[in-house]
Amino acid sequence: MSSGIGANIKRLREQRGWSQARLGHEVCRAAQVQGEPVGRQEVSRWETGKRTPREWAPFIAAALGVSLDVLREPLAPAQPPMPTLADFLPESDPLAPLSGTGGRRIGMGTVVDLQQRVHGLRLADDVLAGGDLIRPALRDLKRAVRLYQESTHSGDVGRELLRQIGELAQIAGWIASDAGQHAEAERIYRLGISAARQAEDATLTGNLAGSLAYQLSNTGRESEGLTLAQVALHDAGADAPPKARALYLDRVAWAHTKAGGVANGQAAIRALGEAEQALSEDSEGIESPDYLYWVDAGELKVMEARVFTEIRRPLRAVPLLRNVLGEYNAAHTREMALYLSWLAVALADGGEPEESAAVAERVIDLATDIPSERTSERVRVILRRLQEYADVPEVSALLAEHPAA
Repeated sequence: MSSGIGANIKRLREQRGWSQARLGHEVCRAAQVQGEPVGRQEVSRWETGKRTPREWAPFIAAALGVSLDVLREPLAPAQPPMPTLADFLPESDPLAPLSGTGGRRIGMGTVVDLQQRVHGLRLADDVLAGGDLIRPALRDLKRAVRLYQESTHSGDVGRELLRQIGELAQIAGWIASDAGQHAEAERIYRLGISAARQAEDATLTGNLAGSLAYQLSNTGRESEGLTLAQVALHDAGADAPPKARALYLDRVAWAHTKAGGVANGQAAIRALGEAEQALSEDSEGIESPDYLYWVDAGELKVMEARVFTEIRRPLRAVPLLRNVLGEYNAAHTREMALYLSWLAVALADGGEPEESAAVAERVIDLATDIPSERTSERVRVILRRLQEYADVPEVSALLAEHPAA
């Protein structure tokens, strides 16, 4: 066999928009075998060259609708391809069924129960911080994975379980990141990407990948964050719901911003414009997943303001932030503190240290009782920025009052 067969299998599979699990299913159908002995892991071994699909090759070709010669054809040298989300999956399959577990049969009622828990956790995150929610979030995620591994279920129930595990991983990863547990959050996000891909839910996969990209961009891994944000947008395709595309583009804009440089700043502004255009296409005729309920024009304006703050254009950032904050729900304390933190920095950049210090004081008051690493880091950012104005009385008093921060 040619050493390029694995790359050909991957290329032809992705052209059809199939997951590795889907290809395994189609190969078994072509071979007319029962029990699906070819699964996602086996397809992954073929594609990475860890195993050569000798006796399966004719059935792989049949499933992909090509001849054996095409399947074996050496690939022409080319530029390194853009990564795909498969490159960000865990090495092993964390969702592989466990053997010898008894296999309790479950139905859609169990999925509905899990869906309600996921939604409740998401609503709790609107008003509570990562430190408050990390324990129940991780507990629920572990229970959901074990439920999938240890139970028996129909194909439809299995897909819905995987989808709920993906949704739970997204919110649990977000909570872990907010609590400052970045390594744990990354592991959770990658688990979620695996579940969403196996469920063949491209929109959810993009949301998880974008969430991980956002964390990478914010934790010193800007290049990785930009690549993953772009991959999430690309793999979701033009058929993604408008709200989802707007969110993916928002994360691309932020990733460009954190990557730095004039060219990235311009790319960020273009992505913001595309995000606004995508959201404008949202209509009753195109249904978005429930978990995107929070994506609206106000959230896009917040990101726009954050981008303009980061690239030092306070004249654009300050009016946007004032407008959003004037209408924001004060019960969402963490987000209020975060958005005010960007206003404080933008005011300092605009040469208004006295007003910046006043806003900073509000941020610190709000952040004191919030167990969130995000808000704590934003307080440190503000105080570092105000060091330039240490001789201004209002700033001097603020810095003296909060030296530890």
